[in-house]
Amino acid sequence: MSKLNTQRVVTKYISEIDFVSSATQGDIIQIGLEFIKVGRTSITFACEVRNYLSQKTIIKVDKIVFVRIGDDGRPSAHGLTDEDIINSSVNQFN
Repeated sequence: MSKLNTQRVVTKYISEIDFVSSATQGDIIQIGLEFIKVGRTSITFACEVRNYLSQKTIIKVDKIVFVRIGDDGRPSAHGLTDEDIINSSVNQFN
């Protein structure tokens, strides 16, 4: 994951996935991530999937937590702050 400056990232947690409406074959979808917070080894986002043309929400996920891991497979500090993430333009549906 580029925001944590590594390719060694695991998904620690995904909250309930809310299937709000259906997509149909041929729909163009848009996947947006919204930054929630950063921890010492983790970064948390919310996710929303929308129909690109109608902007109707298809799926919402309130919380997805990714953790950076080191070569030993254990959580590893990434050194980022909330401001680092916000300044890197990670915003939902820019």
